[in-house]
Amino acid sequence: MKTSGRIRNVIVSFRMTEAERNELYMRIKLSGLSKQKYLIERSLKRDIVVIGNPRIYKALRNKINEILEELKRLRGGGEVDAEILTAIQAVTQVLNGLNEVKE
Repeated sequence: MKTSGRIRNVIVSFRMTEAERNELYMRIKLSGLSKQKYLIERSLKRDIVVIGNPRIYKALRNKINEILEELKRLRGGGEVDAEILTAIQAVTQVLNGLNEVKE
């Protein structure tokens, strides 16, 4: 079999906390990239470029709805969970990036 191009046959793995994994998966979902593509781009310090499409829109909408439900729960008082703050930051970064691409 003739191959023209690179073959990805090296496996890289690492351990992370559940909270780190949750944040990573949220960011991957909001990026619209595959997990492999996202991890390669970020580990090589490349910028993630999010191109708006229906899947990205749906992921953003769902995450914003989760944030809204958490904020409604907090209306009566209480502390904001670090995970929700991270989600707000991630959604904001994606939305700001989408706005930059349009202009």
